[in-house]
Amino acid sequence: MSKLQKTYSQKAGEVERNWYVIDAKDAVLGRLSTVIATKLIGKDKPTYTPHIDGGDNVIVINSDLIKVTGTKADSKVYYRHSGYPGNLKERTFAEQVERDSRKVIEKAVAGMLPKNKLQKERMARLKVFAGNEHNHEAQKPTQLKAGE
Repeated sequence: MSKLQKTYSQKAGEVERNWYVIDAKDAVLGRLSTVIATKLIGKDKPTYTPHIDGGDNVIVINSDLIKVTGTKADSKVYYRHSGYPGNLKERTFAEQVERDSRKVIEKAVAGMLPKNKLQKERMARLKVFAGNEHNHEAQKPTQLKAGE
C-alpha cells in the first residue's frame, strides 16, 4: 500500500497577506484590473482555496493617469440609477475620470471578482489613490508592475 497525497485546503487562520503597490500611470484599464483582481483573490498563490479569502492587499496610485484603448474614452458609458422612474444617469469614461478616477478602477475590479460573499471583503483590501502619494508606507508594500 502506498501513501496517497491529500489535497491541501487552506484554513482561515493560515492566511498570509502581502501588500503591493501598483502605478496606474499609462496602464490600460482592463489589463491593470485583471492583475489587481488576481492579487485580491489570491489565485496566484500556491495556497489558493476557493472558499477562503486568501488574497493580498493592493494599493493603486496615479488612477487619474489611467488609459483605455480605441475610442472607449468617449464611447464607454457608466450608468447609475436612483431607483425612481426616469432617473437613469450616465457619464462617459472621460467625464468619470475627470470627476473621480478612483471609481473607474474600483468598478472595473469589482466586475472581475466573483459575485459571492467574499467580494465585499476583497474590495475592502483595494486602496485606490488619484495622486502619486499613499498613506500605507508603514506596511512596506512591494512595487508591482501593471503587466505582472
